[in-house]
Order: sequence, then structure tokens, then C-alpha cells
Amino acid sequence: MTKVRCAWCGSDPLYIDYHDKEWGVPVMDDATLFEFLILETFQAGLSWITVLRKRENFRRAFDNFDYRKIANYDQEKIDTLLQDTGIIRNKLKVKATVTNAIAFMKIQNEFGSFSKYIWDFVDGKPIINTFEKMTDLPANTLLSDTISKDLKKRGFKFVGTTVVYAHMQATGMVNDHIVDCFRYHEVGQ
Repeated sequence: MTKVRCAWCGSDPLYIDYHDKEWGVPVMDDATLFEFLILETFQAGLSWITVLRKRENFRRAFDNFDYRKIANYDQEKIDTLLQDTGIIRNKLKVKATVTNAIAFMKIQNEFGSFSKYIWDFVDGKPIINTFEKMTDLPANTLLSDTISKDLKKRGFKFVGTTVVYAHMQATGMVNDHIVDCFRYHEVGQ
């Protein structure tokens, strides 16, 4: 019997693996939350599969998404990144990564962890949606609007409401697997 999956992952093995193992699983770890935040910001205007295919290159180029190191990147390091053909070489997004690492640590200092900060928006538990088809999924919500505004106020860049909602989906703040998907109940437990 074939497993029913969310249609967005199609038949690409990388997409299927990501869907089956990561997407929608609640993430409470600051390092992983930062990784997804950075990957989502690089996705802005692009497809997620483009970013996913370059994920290992991003890990290598950005010191395994170590926000402490990234916060200290100087212009020389930024210039090196902009020459790296393995990543998405967008000057504004690369610079935003440094800015976001600094803002990320400020939130950690204020709230004790980024996880506490971000998960407080959903009272510490995922929102379980009941979408029946992919066309039902929103690109953003009032909650992602609120989080986006707060992140921007705190100095983050490339965190529009659609990017924030994608981050919420990826990190399990919302369960947006369609109800027939085999992962819907697995990540909802």
C-alpha cells in the first residue's frame, strides 16, 4: 500500500525524505530553529527544493549554522560567501544572516532561549490544523503577521509573514500536513 503524503513533496527523493522526517516535527532546539530561520530567509522568492538541495553547502559555508560565529562575520567572510557557488549568493540575504544571528542572540539573552520566545506565540504547543488538500494551506496567517512584525521590530531581516509561516510549518509550530497524510497523526502526537 502506498503512503499518502502531502502533494508538495512530489516524487523527488530529497523532498520526500524531508517531508517524512523533518517537516512539521516540533523543534525546540535553538540551533535547529536558527538553521531553519536562515534557510527560510534564503528561500524568499525561490522554491524550497532549491534551498534543500544546497542545504549541506549552506552548513559548510555558514559554520554549521553556528549563530555565535555568524554574528562575528566580517566583510571579508561575507565577500567569500558571495563567491561560493554552492549557496544562494544574494548579498542582502548573506548580510541579513549576520544581522539575524545578532538579533537571535539578543532574543536568547532576553528570553533565555529563542525557543522560549518563538514557542510562546503558540503557548508552547503546536497548532493542529485540519486541512484536507494542499490548496487549503495558507501562505500566512494573522499569527505569522504578528511574529513577523515582532521579529522585524527586533532587527531581523527577510522575515516577512510568508517566510515566518513557512518557518512555523517547518519547525512544527503548526501541523499543516493534510489530514490524509501518514505524517499528520505522527507529528500531531
